[in-house]
Amino acid sequence: MASKAELKKRIRELLGQEGGRPLNKSEIARALEVPGNLRSKLRGVIKGMQDAGEISIGKKSRYSLSTQEKTREGLLGKIRLTPSGHGWFMISQTDEGNIASGIDLKDPDRYYVSSRGLDTSLDGDIVMAKLVPNKGKQRELDEFRARVIEVVERRSGRVTGTLIKKGKFSSVKTKDERLPSSISVESPPDAKSGQIVAVEITEWKHANDLPKGKVVAILGWPGDPGVDVVEIIEQHGINQSFPPEVVEAAQKIPDRVPQSEIDRRDDWRKRPVITIDPMTAKDFDDAVWVGKTDKGWQLAVHIADVSHYVKPGSILDVEAQARGNSTYLVDRVIPMLPEELSNGLCSLVPQEDRLTKCALMNFDKNGRMVSSSFHDAVIRTPRKYAYEEAQEILERPGAGGDLGDLIREAWELASVLRKRRFANGGLDLDMPEVSIVLNEQGVPTGYKREEYNESHQLIEEFMLAANEAVARKVKNSGKATIYRVHEDPDPDKLNEFAEMARSHGYKPGNLTNRKHIQKLINDAKGSLEEPAIKVGLLKSLKRACYLSTPDGHYGLAKSDYAHFTSPIRRYADLVMHRALQPLLQNRPAKIDWTPNEKRCIEIAEHISNTERTSSDAESESRRMKMLEWLELSSGEEPPPEFDGIITEVRAMGLFMECTDILQRGLVKREGFPAGHWFFEPNSDRFTSRRGEVLQAGQRIKIVVEEVDQINKRVNFKITQVIGGKSPKKKGTRKFTSKKTAGKKKNARKTAAKKSAGKFKKDKFGAKKKSQSANKSGKKRRR
Repeated sequence: MASKAELKKRIRELLGQEGGRPLNKSEIARALEVPGNLRSKLRGVIKGMQDAGEISIGKKSRYSLSTQEKTREGLLGKIRLTPSGHGWFMISQTDEGNIASGIDLKDPDRYYVSSRGLDTSLDGDIVMAKLVPNKGKQRELDEFRARVIEVVERRSGRVTGTLIKKGKFSSVKTKDERLPSSISVESPPDAKSGQIVAVEITEWKHANDLPKGKVVAILGWPGDPGVDVVEIIEQHGINQSFPPEVVEAAQKIPDRVPQSEIDRRDDWRKRPVITIDPMTAKDFDDAVWVGKTDKGWQLAVHIADVSHYVKPGSILDVEAQARGNSTYLVDRVIPMLPEELSNGLCSLVPQEDRLTKCALMNFDKNGRMVSSSFHDAVIRTPRKYAYEEAQEILERPGAGGDLGDLIREAWELASVLRKRRFANGGLDLDMPEVSIVLNEQGVPTGYKREEYNESHQLIEEFMLAANEAVARKVKNSGKATIYRVHEDPDPDKLNEFAEMARSHGYKPGNLTNRKHIQKLINDAKGSLEEPAIKVGLLKSLKRACYLSTPDGHYGLAKSDYAHFTSPIRRYADLVMHRALQPLLQNRPAKIDWTPNEKRCIEIAEHISNTERTSSDAESESRRMKMLEWLELSSGEEPPPEFDGIITEVRAMGLFMECTDILQRGLVKREGFPAGHWFFEPNSDRFTSRRGEVLQAGQRIKIVVEEVDQINKRVNFKITQVIGGKSPKKKGTRKFTSKKTAGKKKNARKTAAKKSAGKFKKDKFGAKKKSQSANKSGKKRRR
């Protein structure tokens, strides 16, 4: 069970069933399929509900819903906060009270919450909220907004900050502007003033009150290696370590696979099944083999058989479900499973017998899947390949020996599959990834840009094919499971994106038509604007999530899609492995039990939330280190110069995308080339007295001007405008920034001073956008 709130909800639903009878604790535990190690938690929840008057105890210690239970005022859901201080109320799709309310829970599935309406809720908290009508212009956009009326359960209740000790009194100063500036705490004896600590909020009744809490962890001194990343981990409520009993359970699993288990499986140990992964990867969860046939190709995708080791309801399973997925931060990985499994028994390391689930697929010469079957197997990979090694083999005919031939044959099939997917409406949204290079002290020393080349595309196409084949097989069987869903985009969002594309000089056409979207992507391919176009498109699309219904994947243009290929790092894949067991060609004698439809809905909602939490933490850690490196490198002589493209023009300056490092930023007026620049609001551009123009879509060279670590923003200044549009002159022009020009005594400076007195400075304001570095260092989420 993931949380106390979830247990409460399920107990209410169980006892409130029509025609149901009162149940004792043991009957409740059996009905809810609560494993033995969680029975004490269940008893605590039942006692709490009894004390609160939600349930009552009758004859023979049987429980029923209290007749005095009050009618619920609001809706149950989860709060997601934004950097600007407001939030979104995400309605629970499975809560019986929400369903009984008669409100459409899917359109919309979230409501805006103003900073005042958040009350004392924190990011990720489960809350009760009330819908209130919007007024004025806001009502034209959304009829209702939400207001939090009760915090049902904290996600973790933990925040981080700097401990301040003054005499007998102690407080923690927080960095998060969405929280009160300080939290009152009891003076911890082991912590010293100035250290970074984690605090668990124990009392906070009203938003205007000063919260009270207790120090639960001393993270270290500011600047100590790794402390900044640990802060992010604590803020997002991610568990860094496993409980001792979970580690013990993993350590008790035998290292060697019994011969009887190997004998019942398809033996692939003498076939050249290979892994292709990032250079630093340790959790190898997929391996592939490709063979040429008379009619096309045969593809075997082998996935680590985690379900053999992690059984439903076991302590390992409960912990994996609660975590939902692994988290890949800038300097570390927090795995879903203990390392004994994730990097050991389950990882498909070379020269070791490893158990797998195999999707065996046959394709014709056009890349159409003509048949598929699924098997329990055992493999022994001859060696592992890094993406860089596989790419070198693809670029050098004859390299790599027999395994090199296999990799080249694999690309032959993958290229056909890729071409077919795009022809069927799939979107090519692949982009380079940028990762920050850290030294042993965790200080950023540079960046590494990794292109999404053929070696990456090869593995991606094979994983997509396996995911689709498994999803179709399980769907046709009628078994309850969890699917990966990407809903169709909102037409209004696509229209906004179309306007952005036009500002870059493209003709987007009708973007409700997939072919027009792909044409726009193809038109931008290879250009400096390509990252901006793809990022803009991604923002206009909905976020992929997990559901219990096979509603298809818009971005991939697949009607049947699920996650099957990464059970070491995603719980959804483990659920799918168990659902596939009775459909295998060599099914085991004992089939694992799988969750019913209702439970699948609950798990899908939970792991969608954990995925988002991990994604936010990953992005924040990379953005933090990117900004740290930009600030450090800006002091070098000369400072690094980057390529950029102007994405939006405002009165305050230019929003731009730094295409080298995929970092967004702002060029304020002070960072413009020397001279007088005038904002033309009707044309959304700046023009100078010399006829130069700064407008969306224009290419520029930039250096860092200022880094704001607190607000996570970076300002740049222009060193060169490339292709600056001018009525008099075209081409590339080298500029000196205003600050540099101020230091030089020349004729241009004198002329600028004389003309400066003739003009008054405009006073404009505009809302700033936050910037983030691109995620990297892990396999892509689809």
